Amino acid sequence: MNLGEFCENEAKGVVQSLVLDSEKSELVKASGRVEKKIGKSEGKTIAALKSHSEAERRRRQRINAHLSTLRNLVPSSDKMDKAALLAEVVCQVKRLKETATNVSERFFIPLDSDEIKVEIIAENAIDGTCLYRASICCEYRPHLLSDLKETINSLHVNLVKSEISTLGSRVKNVFLFTNLIDGGRANTEAREIFLSSVRQAFSCILDKVSAFPEYSAYPNKRQRISCFESSSLLF
Repeated sequence: MNLGEFCENEAKGVVQSLVLDSEKSELVKASGRVEKKIGKSEGKTIAALKSHSEAERRRRQRINAHLSTLRNLVPSSDKMDKAALLAEVVCQVKRLKETATNVSERFFIPLDSDEIKVEIIAENAIDGTCLYRASICCEYRPHLLSDLKETINSLHVNLVKSEISTLGSRVKNVFLFTNLIDGGRANTEAREIFLSSVRQAFSCILDKVSAFPEYSAYPNKRQRISCFESSSLLF
């Protein structure tokens, strides 16, 4: 079939499937088998496109539903576009996280992550003695308190105050103490060495906790917070 015949058939409304004959280098009428194969291929393509379109439509519906929920949670967000709305949500989440951290530190609420903090919180201007605060947050395990007592005793510090709080299987211990070797004679380098030794001692306790994962298999349900405060709770 030449180009003229093809155009004539097209003008008459006759639709035929054509293939390229490699030997004759011209378009020829496709056989019934080829037409059937082309029809099946087109059917699969159309079905795949429909399936993809439907999946994309459902995805957009879910996104719009979540965006609508966020708009209800964020004040004065009716005129925000999607980018501005998401940016505001990120800012609010960061503020909430910071607030939660501050509340946790103020009320000594155990966090979900293991943590050790050792710092100087006050210094006596007269004799140079420093007041230190050390805290450890981890999963509870048997003998944890006795290990803490042993560690504090090994550091040769003067314990001023101790606090313990629990939340489910999590426990947080906070200690305030002075260094017996301070007395105005310790320089900055000596204090840094002391802080490092305290961190190392508490890290050993944390390593023991990690070595007993079976004791962390408590229910994750948030339970009542228990707080204990005493200068001689462990000692």
